[in-house]
Amino acid sequence: MSKAKPMTSKRNFNALQPLLALSVAVLLWLGANTAHAQQMQRFGDYELHYIVISTTMLQPEIAARYGIRRGKDRALCNISVIDSDGAGVRADLTGSSQNLLGQRQGLSFSEVVDGEAIYYLATIRHADEEIHRINIDASVVGASTTLKLQQKLYWAP
Repeated sequence: MSKAKPMTSKRNFNALQPLLALSVAVLLWLGANTAHAQQMQRFGDYELHYIVISTTMLQPEIAARYGIRRGKDRALCNISVIDSDGAGVRADLTGSSQNLLGQRQGLSFSEVVDGEAIYYLATIRHADEEIHRINIDASVVGASTTLKLQQKLYWAP
């Protein structure tokens, strides 16, 4: 009697690792959103969704794929704009981050299109336990908004 071989091979598992890592990141994000107020701002017929997390939460392969430099002193700002049908839309974004000492840095957003999802990524350099005031201007055809948020950023291991 022969032994049955497992249906997954190491090659198939390696191909799935980026998808699994992204899934874990999304689950972590969803868990954070249920614990806090919804991180979203409505404007016109659109919703602007945002999250700021440490870049060390990203798997190195995922960060490399999107050109994100990981580091304990770097946070990732992720923005998406969704229309009334729940579809991601392209937007023009400009922004800046400023600590309480008045040190300002511009945010340079890169667009990522992943299937039907469209989102924008920018990194923020910060000191440990530093509060940042983040301002982002977003515009789509027929509507615009300014997102203003304040967040304490921590060095992550």
